[in-house]
Amino acid sequence: MAKIMQMDTQLSNMIAAGEVVERPGGIVKELVENAIDAHATRIEIHCLEGGISRIEIIDNGDGMDKEDAQKAFARHATSKIRTTDDLWSISTLGFRGEALPSIASVSKTTLLSCDGNESTQVKVEYGEMVDVSDAPSSKGTTIVVEGLFQRTPARLKHLKSSQYEAAVIQDTVQKFALSHPEIAFNLVIDGKQSLKTSGLGSLKEVMVQIYGRDCLKNTFEVKGQDYDYTITGLASLPHLTRANKNYIHLFVNGRMVKSYRLTKAVLEGYRSYLFNERYPIVVLNITMDERLVDVNVHPSKWEIRLSKQQQLEYLIQDVIRDCLKAQFASPQVTATQVVPPVSFEKVFEPTPVVKKEVPVEKQEVFHTAEKIYAQSSLLLDEVKVEEKELLMVQEPEIPFAPTVKPFPAMEPLAQLHGKYILAEAEEGLYIIDQHAAQERVNYEKFRDQFDTQNESMTEMLVPVMVQASANVMHRLDELNELLKIFPLQLESFGQTTLIARQIPLWMQKVDETAFLQDVVDLFDSEKSLNPTDLNKDRIATMACHHSIRFNRVLSRAEMVEVVESLKKCRQPYHCPHGRPTFILISQNQLVKDFKR
Repeated sequence: MAKIMQMDTQLSNMIAAGEVVERPGGIVKELVENAIDAHATRIEIHCLEGGISRIEIIDNGDGMDKEDAQKAFARHATSKIRTTDDLWSISTLGFRGEALPSIASVSKTTLLSCDGNESTQVKVEYGEMVDVSDAPSSKGTTIVVEGLFQRTPARLKHLKSSQYEAAVIQDTVQKFALSHPEIAFNLVIDGKQSLKTSGLGSLKEVMVQIYGRDCLKNTFEVKGQDYDYTITGLASLPHLTRANKNYIHLFVNGRMVKSYRLTKAVLEGYRSYLFNERYPIVVLNITMDERLVDVNVHPSKWEIRLSKQQQLEYLIQDVIRDCLKAQFASPQVTATQVVPPVSFEKVFEPTPVVKKEVPVEKQEVFHTAEKIYAQSSLLLDEVKVEEKELLMVQEPEIPFAPTVKPFPAMEPLAQLHGKYILAEAEEGLYIIDQHAAQERVNYEKFRDQFDTQNESMTEMLVPVMVQASANVMHRLDELNELLKIFPLQLESFGQTTLIARQIPLWMQKVDETAFLQDVVDLFDSEKSLNPTDLNKDRIATMACHHSIRFNRVLSRAEMVEVVESLKKCRQPYHCPHGRPTFILISQNQLVKDFKR
């Protein structure tokens, strides 16, 4: 029947190119990995129009002679695997022997290589080798890729803008620089230098180049190991966070990887230190025996499979948690003081200096609440209370719509551990999250203000400065188009910094830097933002920054003010982020628990 035929080399290479070469950033990744495997100590990357028009990569590695320079374009040709046993112990970054022939099948590729003895130039156009000749060159390899996907328009149309593709390339090279600080990288995009590292082996120096000096001042070293794994790197202190996970970088034996479970392990290490939806800046280098990791999972080599993954997850959690504890135990970190839990006998005093008599009838309620907190599994351990929802039985369930049932008539009694307001009502004991409650109050107040705001601006004596990723820097025009709703405009200030010289008057009510950093990070993570959602997030962020924090002792008058302000809200039952503002332990539940 002759229905089954063997594909020719060019067709199979083009199919392989779809797996290896999805975009210009993939080409840069593959070729830089080859340069690293060739023991290069200096690597230059030049790109035009996001790499769509031209990519040039120059290294000072081992180089190749004429025979190897030609074999490098053959399908499944590699110098890194000799036998099947080598598959169980892969110590190189590239190993499949697919990258160069796949790249050459969808572009015009020129290779110039010298091993110190002879220098060769090889030209391949869309899979066809058109020239092999001697050419002068210093030791190392230079590869030029031009006209990407010109003969495969279906793939070309799926590429995004040149700015976006350039951002992907810069992000990839930044990851290389973080994982290999011993190599000097020089990235030039459209004739402008975007990144340059010294190659002196200092991860801190690379962090400064990418994230700025202020970031480095707020990081700590991560070190730990067990029998199988060694972990080193840098991580940010809990007060330096971002709005997405893009700043968590994981490297396994020098290979950049994406792993949901390992990233989750990092966040578990920070569990008691971060607010919800906030993420640290982390660079972790994980080294292990090559036999414990399978890198032959996917052609792009982003994914890996570990033999003892759970062991590594626990190690990451423990190492980060222990390093964080050491930071806070250090005598240098004494500026931030945590207000201790407030005893029920002194709960109405703003300071321990003044004594105030508490009525006997109120003391009974206090002691009852204290026992509930200490004995009942309905409340979580204090260390985790800021991370998880307070678990309590709600009988009957509080209706969400105030039209169904009026706001309960609460009478504030006391404050629990500087976090929650205890209030009595006919239904039972209400526990109010003081931060979430004022978030709701401020959210509605700010929303009303913004509905009638004008666009008055104020000039900043010192511009507001925020850090931005390569993706944001290359898409600044797109970001500024969205920011017109505020109104607000940002300017580039160096390779990784944006500044705002003017801000709207409403922004003076919040931490301008923290708010702008959140907006930039949200834009970075979601790629495109709905202006309505961005506006809502702006108001919610302002409400959060403007609200009472945990561990703040409130007077009784302040507690009454929180409850009365919440009562006036259109939707008093949840904060802008969806968390409940208060919960109820019903009178019936108390009677049942105390076996009355």
